[in-house]
Amino acid sequence: TKIRVGYFSSNFNQYPVMLLLARLFELHNHSSFDIYAYSLVSTVEDELTKRLKSSFTIYRKLGQLDDQASVDLIRNDNLDIAVDLMGYTKRSRMQLFASRVAPIQISYLDYPGSTGAPCIDYLIADKTIIPVENLKFFSEKIICMPNCLQCIDNTISSSKIEFSRSDFDLPEDAFVFCNFGRNEKITSNEFDAWMGLLLKVHKSVLWLLESNSISKTNLIREAHKRGVDKSRIIFSKKIDLQLHMNRQKCANLYLDTFNYNSGFMTFIALNSKLPVLTLSGKSFSARISTSILHSLNLNELITNSIESYKKIAYKMSSDNQFYSDIVNRLSQAKQSSEYFNTELFTKNLEDKYKELVQNKNNYID
Repeated sequence: TKIRVGYFSSNFNQYPVMLLLARLFELHNHSSFDIYAYSLVSTVEDELTKRLKSSFTIYRKLGQLDDQASVDLIRNDNLDIAVDLMGYTKRSRMQLFASRVAPIQISYLDYPGSTGAPCIDYLIADKTIIPVENLKFFSEKIICMPNCLQCIDNTISSSKIEFSRSDFDLPEDAFVFCNFGRNEKITSNEFDAWMGLLLKVHKSVLWLLESNSISKTNLIREAHKRGVDKSRIIFSKKIDLQLHMNRQKCANLYLDTFNYNSGFMTFIALNSKLPVLTLSGKSFSARISTSILHSLNLNELITNSIESYKKIAYKMSSDNQFYSDIVNRLSQAKQSSEYFNTELFTKNLEDKYKELVQNKNNYID
């Protein structure tokens, strides 16, 4: 009998989590699994939606249904496993899981932490992102993936359009630090560190995504307070993903934010062979890049204090041999590591699903 797995989201379209999961959905073994998808709200469908739909056994829209009608519909599908891809993020519907729509209910990927909800039985993670000493802070049992919790699409590729630094007002002879995450992730702690690097590395600039004009003005003002001229902070607007993957090749080092790491953007950077430097924190959201870099055996890019973060960033900008070694190892990892092997990730996840269904009350490790 096939195992019925349902994935629940309000974002079955061009959205970071779906860009990571699209290949997983395609690779699911349909001889052993029936894959259901439940769109929780009415959303605009795009090209990615069409790709996703073709991967599912059944795709259901719940946007026009109230909670009870939605629960009745889902229960009628007789799912073995329900995977919530939302947690408490915008447009989530945790109340459906509180009504128990499947005997096994799992939280995965978009919400970086414990739901604290008794209706969520399991959380998919790994032993790096949730160390043993942190298990006590999670209400869920932990499904530990053998390599890394983050699934990626190993078919994603950049545009064929080539960019030069001059296209983005980047100095040709500068070391380009960058961060393309949302500006609200930037706190005074990392901004202090970044500005200190610009003052120390004289031929360097910081390249940021311009989330909006207000955040741009605020960041420039804060840079000035720290003695950094506005000409050394370059802003670029959001563009098509494939174009961005080519654009970021003009940078030298991606500087991760602290409290809430990059997740999707960490993958995109590493996929383009752009090194990512992170500061490993204590919370789930502060260990996302740690998990990814550890899986690639790039532990030199995982730091444990702001001082060590600044030290490694400076070494990357000043020691050409060290920098080249990191880039070469990243290039090799892209060809051989389990992190970039979506086929293996899918098989490992399906093995976990099978074990859960066979042993519904057992701890999964």
